Amino acid sequence: MALFGKNRDINLFHTINSELIKDIIQTEVAYYKFALEQTTANVYGEAMGKNYYEPMKIACLINREDPSWSSDAFGSDVNQTHNFSFLKNEFKDINLIPEVGDIILFRNNFFEVDSKTENQLFMGRDPDYALSTETSNFGDSFSILLSAHLSRVEKLNLIPLRGGKYPTTIKLDGGIANTHTNSKNGR
Repeated sequence: MALFGKNRDINLFHTINSELIKDIIQTEVAYYKFALEQTTANVYGEAMGKNYYEPMKIACLINREDPSWSSDAFGSDVNQTHNFSFLKNEFKDINLIPEVGDIILFRNNFFEVDSKTENQLFMGRDPDYALSTETSNFGDSFSILLSAHLSRVEKLNLIPLRGGKYPTTIKLDGGIANTHTNSKNGR
């Protein structure tokens, strides 16, 4: 039976981490969840236009990598990777499961999620995967790390209008996604 790492210790760490990220660091991103059910695919399983749920604002830590430029016959292109670190409880609180293909908006750039890592465990244990009932109240999984690459805005059907404003995202209403329309008012 472990002496440390019980629920009381875990709650202390959750409170400190949440306060640190939300109140002191205060770096927030808009998280666009990919709406798979609302995206139509062709015969080959490819989607011509992807649909996303309304963005959710989430606090996180960001590790930015330097951009790299490449040139070819079609012109120059920029590639950049960011690593976003989220508290797992933040996703639990809003009932969101991060997956590959989701979009993160940070500093007016859209990043498409390439990979998800969840291996930072307190006390080396995750109660969601406990094999015995004696250890189910010890340890916890604290964070989710997402690696994402800079994505082209045109590919996402979220082309900015004049003044840097973006059209509204797809909003699910009664289980059916509303389609994008680019009219004069941006809706």
